[in-house]
Amino acid sequence: MSETLAVGSRPGAAAGLPAAGAALTVLGAISLGHLLNDMLQSLLPAVYPVLKASYGLSFAQIGAISLMYQLTASVLQPVIGHVTDRRPAPLGLPFGMAVTFVGMLLLASAGHYWVVLAAASLVGLGSAIFHPESSRVARLASGGRHGMAQSIFQVGGNTGAALGPLLAAFVVAPDGQRALAWCALAALPGIALLGYVARWFRAQVHVAAKVGGAAVAALPRGRVAGAMAVLLVLMLSKFFYLASMNNYYTFYLMHRFGLPVQHAQYALFVFMASSAAGTLAGGAIGDRIGRKRVIWVSILGVLPLSLVLPYLGLAATIACTVPIGFLLASAFPAIVVYAQELMPGRVGTVSGLMFGLAFGLGGIGAALLGVLADATSITLVYKLCAFLPALGLLAGLLPDTRARGAAAAGQPRP
Repeated sequence: MSETLAVGSRPGAAAGLPAAGAALTVLGAISLGHLLNDMLQSLLPAVYPVLKASYGLSFAQIGAISLMYQLTASVLQPVIGHVTDRRPAPLGLPFGMAVTFVGMLLLASAGHYWVVLAAASLVGLGSAIFHPESSRVARLASGGRHGMAQSIFQVGGNTGAALGPLLAAFVVAPDGQRALAWCALAALPGIALLGYVARWFRAQVHVAAKVGGAAVAALPRGRVAGAMAVLLVLMLSKFFYLASMNNYYTFYLMHRFGLPVQHAQYALFVFMASSAAGTLAGGAIGDRIGRKRVIWVSILGVLPLSLVLPYLGLAATIACTVPIGFLLASAFPAIVVYAQELMPGRVGTVSGLMFGLAFGLGGIGAALLGVLADATSITLVYKLCAFLPALGLLAGLLPDTRARGAAAAGQPRP
């Protein structure tokens, strides 16, 4: 299926709706589905303090749970994306949510550590199925504004990730691990919503198959490989630092400032909410000024803030995480669309690879940082991670895809 064609061919026309109205409805629906999916998945790290207390786990064992979840997602996402580039799978959207639902129910009833690991793997599998096709849907419904559409899609996920700690604080923390079963019920309306999106998606597949595809100019293979290598290093910087926040920020606040679990989860929500705002801004700004500039500023701009964070008081620490979350999150929509522009016509593969790397690097980072925290201290983890955003300097090596796109279209560079 040609993504270039589908974007230019009136999304929604085949479904019998006005193109703009259908696209907006589908973008809203896929974003809401992403919210529900990632809200459930974010419950896993949010309940780490509960699991740690229940099973007497070390930080390394906590990191292993995160690794099982995120490696399952990271390894399978590009594979699923590659397969669906050749044969789109609209029903993968509600099926992925159903797998997450089963994983959450298993986590709620787990009585042993190995069952928790199995449940985390199932939640990761649900993510691997959901993300490549949902990212493709966002691009299909973009009307050409790929960055904005990717932001709308991703802000749903970030908002859901921000709501996870609140659910953990208000539902799971008071009633324990078994309360996760009540949270899992949120997947049921998500399955129905994604069933609607799947029907729209199937119609677009038929339209694209009838009309055929348009050629898109690409960079030479060597430059694409070099740019992807730079993106990998930038994502390592971003997601290793995010692993320290998403998985250990609550422990850091509890250790350094003596906060109770519930209050530490409120602070995690503040960070997650700022990340959601940054996600929404990043794609739209990238459409206007170019993805490369957004990637550069969003990662390197965190450096002065990350360096001072470990030396601040409680109020200043929480305040400092707001711009950190905003800036770091603004990079990912730009990175995903930039990679799609590097490899036109392979949206599923690229989306699966980018989301897979996000999960995989986050999982590896969580595991390594957990081992480091056990061996030293959680405070030292934040002092060392503070230097990771300096890798943002490498963004200067990325080619400018805006210039390539304008030349291919016979237009002046914007």
